[in-house]
Amino acid sequence: MESAVRTYLGHLAVERGLAANTLSSYRRDLRRYVTALAGRGHDAIDQITEDDVRAFLVDLREGDEDHPPLAAGSAARAVVAVRGLHRFAQREGLAPGDPARDVKPPTPPRRLPKAISLDDVERLLAAVTAAGEPGGAAEAARALRDRALLELLYGSGARISEAVGLDVDDLDLDEGFARISGKGGKTRVVPIGDYARKAVEAYLVRARPELGKAGRGGPALFLNARGGRLSRQGAWMVLRAAAERAGLSDVSPHTLRHSFATHLLDGGADVRVVQELLGHASVTTTQVYTLVTVQLLREVYATSHPRARG
Repeated sequence: MESAVRTYLGHLAVERGLAANTLSSYRRDLRRYVTALAGRGHDAIDQITEDDVRAFLVDLREGDEDHPPLAAGSAARAVVAVRGLHRFAQREGLAPGDPARDVKPPTPPRRLPKAISLDDVERLLAAVTAAGEPGGAAEAARALRDRALLELLYGSGARISEAVGLDVDDLDLDEGFARISGKGGKTRVVPIGDYARKAVEAYLVRARPELGKAGRGGPALFLNARGGRLSRQGAWMVLRAAAERAGLSDVSPHTLRHSFATHLLDGGADVRVVQELLGHASVTTTQVYTLVTVQLLREVYATSHPRARG
């Protein structure tokens, strides 16, 4: 089993180009799967039956001494990893059949993306700017970096991991475009808007040289205090600190991305254009944002139309 899992993860990394975070999740889920199978007396992938796979799904949902019960979404991710493993094993001749083929992942409840209003976005960005005012050169440099980071997140719809992965050469500030490397190694070119462009220009001229003094420089756009590439966790801390100063609650790493999409659709953008900007493989993924705008229309109608209430 362990050899089959290693081969499968190598396939996902090299041939499928899965992101490091996704691979880490798959590795963790499949490690738990191998342990569960060992407890049932199986150590080879060609020994697994559909009942074994279904028992693993039950264990995920019910939990055990070492693991709390998983929500439907987390359990579904683990089952997807298991299904992918067995499909790969059958295709590569490691097993005669696919015992997971008919085991369907649990369906998580449909949740609408969390977006904040334009006023709240402006409060968030203003909180970043104010943070650097009383400090010295290093604090001022970090404030300019943080403003550029959040402006870019909201102005491009990039994921936090995509933003911190940007290099200086990925930006064309004259034309106002960024080349973003997304999931699966796919690259897209998106406009970033005047506010983000000006914030990034200010950061590059007035702040990045200051931050870069502590390290070796390098191609990374956003630098940390040691002069290296800003991490995803570091960017999340920037967002969280700005949200606290702005008095905003329930702000997540995806908040600005969700707000970007929702505000575009509210402004009349075509859903397929938003799909391209977000880097979604399917328009079905993007259409969840249309539910947000429909809900807004429903609320406005209910409170404004004289015949909306009986």
